[in-house]
Amino acid sequence: MNAYAPISSIMVTDLVTINPDENLLAVKKIFDAHSFHHLPVVRFRKIVGIVSKTDFNHFTGGINHAGENTHLLENTKVEDIMTKGLGKLEPEDRINVALEIFSKNWFHALPVVEHDELVGIVTTQDVIKAILNEKPKEPHLVYENLD
Repeated sequence: MNAYAPISSIMVTDLVTINPDENLLAVKKIFDAHSFHHLPVVRFRKIVGIVSKTDFNHFTGGINHAGENTHLLENTKVEDIMTKGLGKLEPEDRINVALEIFSKNWFHALPVVEHDELVGIVTTQDVIKAILNEKPKEPHLVYENLD
């Protein structure tokens, strides 16, 4: 992975989002249906927050209890638990900028915006996958002493 490549080269663009006025039952259904851990909160394509699976589980007392809290889930809005102070990137920002933000903050996901509209998201897992998928330039030097 080239840390100076644009973030657009590793960001996820096939996004599932939610409106801040939705209730947490909608969040639960999305997290139950997908394997991702960060749900962008969008109002008219503008990112206004993010809900992590950890935040959701913390609020509901854990995933095992979330089903028991249907009343709580139906009566709590997404905006009540979403993280609002977000770090954001633009598609042309370099991957090393994301790495610096990840290393200095508790963020594990960064929305990618263009003209103030959400166009993607990058997570620490996306960076890890990019590194794991990287092939060495000279594989014979890396793998020659494996005997």
